[in-house]
Amino acid sequence: MKLMETMCDRGHEKVLFVNNEKAGLKAIIAVHNTVRGPAIGGCRLYPYASSDDALFDVLRLSRGMSHKNAAAGLDFGGGKGVIIADPSQKTEAMFEAFAEAVNALGGCYITAEDVNTDCDDALIMARKTKFICGLPHVSGDPSPFTSIGVWQGIKATNKVLNGTDSLDGVKIAVQGIGKVGYDLCQHLAKEGAILYVSNRTNMEPLEKLRDEFGATIVPADKILSQECDILAPCAMGAVVNPDTIPNFNCKAIAGAANNVILDLASGEALKARGILYAPDFIINGGGVINAAGEAAGDYNKEKVLEKVYNIYNTIERILTESQKTGRPEGVIAEEFAEECIWGKR
Repeated sequence: MKLMETMCDRGHEKVLFVNNEKAGLKAIIAVHNTVRGPAIGGCRLYPYASSDDALFDVLRLSRGMSHKNAAAGLDFGGGKGVIIADPSQKTEAMFEAFAEAVNALGGCYITAEDVNTDCDDALIMARKTKFICGLPHVSGDPSPFTSIGVWQGIKATNKVLNGTDSLDGVKIAVQGIGKVGYDLCQHLAKEGAILYVSNRTNMEPLEKLRDEFGATIVPADKILSQECDILAPCAMGAVVNPDTIPNFNCKAIAGAANNVILDLASGEALKARGILYAPDFIINGGGVINAAGEAAGDYNKEKVLEKVYNIYNTIERILTESQKTGRPEGVIAEEFAEECIWGKR
């Protein structure tokens, strides 16, 4: 990947590569934009196939965080960190070294939990850096707030689809039942949604959802083509791509995963099929809204939840505008976020 060209194309300010052999750490931290304030975004740990794959991911994710934070009205910019490792390789030394790398950026990046990292890992990082949030004694695990925001976004999506935000009898296929996906399914099932659930490996949460709420377990390679009203991707991104779009059997896509759409052409192709799309960086903003409440220095859960529930209104507005104009939802959402970043809203 041509780093400087890619950074310039996407507007990144800084990219830090970290290689600490003693601590077993290989990581990349990307700071996309700090116009609204210090960049905030979690630290993801994932066994990327190559450094290029990790760089591609962190650049997309950090740009998405700029849009996510701005659209949520937060006084923070966007950044992201990725650690290249298998989750089984986690060590305290690794997270301490990552925290020291965060310090090297001088406060322009604030980290937190993300995929395969948790509150315990945040506490380890807090030994070495003050530029961290999501600590268990303050705002804690962000995943419940993410799931609330996605739940509200799905309700708004259904309102635009069917004229009501009631989920009773609505068929929803959820890909990826981790912490966010499981909490989301609980919210949906309690409102009467009919659930189809899938994981690539861990079957235990699927069986719990089946036993408690009557969810139907779907093979991992079939979930994206499952017949449903709303498909909710809650695993890794880029599931909307030229290979998958012809096989979708849903009316809308609204889930917790980041970077759901591979590229602009895929977004246009999805729109051409008449499938609604709730922009991922809007609908999954609950977690960072919670983290930002801590980073701002005066954490108030009630104020955080007020902003999280407002995701409903933002999703409804974007989807309604898309239906009126015929423009892709992701394009409208990015324009909205850019206007928020540069002070035009």
